[in-house]
Amino acid sequence: QVQLVESGGGLVQAGGSLRLSCAVSGRTFSKVAMGWFRQAPGKEREFVAGISRSVIDTYYIDSVKGRFTISRDNGKNTVYLQMNSLKPEDTAVYYCAARDAYYSSRFGNDYDYWGQGTAVTVSS
Repeated sequence: QVQLVESGGGLVQAGGSLRLSCAVSGRTFSKVAMGWFRQAPGKEREFVAGISRSVIDTYYIDSVKGRFTISRDNGKNTVYLQMNSLKPEDTAVYYCAARDAYYSSRFGNDYDYWGQGTAVTVSS
């Protein structure tokens, strides 16, 4: 059984930083691409960042470019999302997702496995 477990969420002031982690088990981690999504209250889920199996290819939505960094440690079966210069509009539940493919995707339906989410609240 594949499990994705996120951690690292919390309450932070605007301008602060958080690092989210997502530990993957039950699947050969090096064979999946990973993505981070978020869903703010009253809004649809949106893609935030993705990383390919090989680590080489990363993708971000425009609103987080230069502030967020996605990375993965295939030895630890973990993907990370380093979030700097946080803004109140980054407040959301953040989900990691795994996809049995080389490249990540910005479409949630392309992912095969999902975590339960971790809440991030940025106060102004």
